[in-house]
Amino acid sequence: MDPRHTDWSCAGLRWSTSGPALLWRHPARGERLSALPPQKRLAFATGARRLCTGVRRGGRHTPCPAAAEVPVAAVSAQCPECARLDRSHSVAADTALDDPRPYDVYLAWFGPHLVKVGITAAEREGVRLLEQAALSYALLGRGPLMAARRAEAVLGAALSVPDRFPYAAKRAARHPLPSQQRRTAELAELHARACALEGLPESLAVRAFAPVHHDAAFHLERLRPCDGTVELAAGCTVAGSVLAVVGPDVYLEEGDGRLLLVDGRQLAGWALTAAAPDAATTAAIRARQPDGPQALF
Repeated sequence: MDPRHTDWSCAGLRWSTSGPALLWRHPARGERLSALPPQKRLAFATGARRLCTGVRRGGRHTPCPAAAEVPVAAVSAQCPECARLDRSHSVAADTALDDPRPYDVYLAWFGPHLVKVGITAAEREGVRLLEQAALSYALLGRGPLMAARRAEAVLGAALSVPDRFPYAAKRAARHPLPSQQRRTAELAELHARACALEGLPESLAVRAFAPVHHDAAFHLERLRPCDGTVELAAGCTVAGSVLAVVGPDVYLEEGDGRLLLVDGRQLAGWALTAAAPDAATTAAIRARQPDGPQALF
């Protein structure tokens, strides 16, 4: 991001094997990324409106033709029309069944009793699990899209393994942080049960159990319960140093030690400009409940 140009708009948080970054778009200059390593200073002011981010397909971005405004608190930064277009050819929405790429079936661990099954394109090399904020995961198998979908359905029916959880539950399960040993044990037990199932597609190449932990990628050792969650609105300022990034969540530490959580999904669609180096957060903060997860969750 170049804060001197107000035409840059934030397109949200993106993960890669190199780590998390904010994606920026400019009508003439294209796209840029700014990395979010720990201790990076982040200070910005929101613009007057939050606008639809349009549609990205096949590596190409198409702006929203109506430049529609989207609600400030919405997780999605797409207007209804762009969202419908986006899902008209989508693996997630089962409208792209002709995708020839190989797919991985995975077991993702978010917390005790919070293990889900899902699929992701093998070429993404596990980035989907970083995006989803999985603390640990293990691959079950690899095969064609329809075989992966079939395996996902078999696990759901035979073992009652869900394919999604409310995001509030994922956030709450990070504190206190469960040990790698516990995560490994629960994944291993479920992986063994899944491999023993009848009905897995023959075209799915089952993988040996090999857990992957995201402690280093997420800097989980730095985490502690947040003091509150930022509620973005027009014309507000957010400032702090990055403590850690987990999935879409950016943990920002203020100078006085207060720890705030910024949902990176809600940054998408805003024109953000750099705030002064000594700026303070003026955005509303939803306080954390004393005996549980934050009220916003």
